[in-house]
Amino acid sequence: MADQYSLYDAKANLSRIVRQVRESGTSVVITVHGEPAVELRAYKSLPDDIEARWSELEARGMISRPAGRPGDAPWKPVAKRSGALARFLADRDDA
Repeated sequence: MADQYSLYDAKANLSRIVRQVRESGTSVVITVHGEPAVELRAYKSLPDDIEARWSELEARGMISRPAGRPGDAPWKPVAKRSGALARFLADRDDA
């Protein structure tokens, strides 16, 4: 189980807590009024290759392949045309 600190204690000992998390690789939970509010964990850079990212997320159980999709089938983009995000943001700004 992760260590827990109140928000007050976390503010007073932030440098020590960050050092602890970086060195041990474990996470720390910060509570507000006794309730878990935030989890602090060491930063881990993601691989540059999208296939490696998908595989990592799949291994961690955060995503799963759709039924009938073979394990080695390449991932396909969802957007039909490039620039979908720019179009979305432009439409949102116009509204």
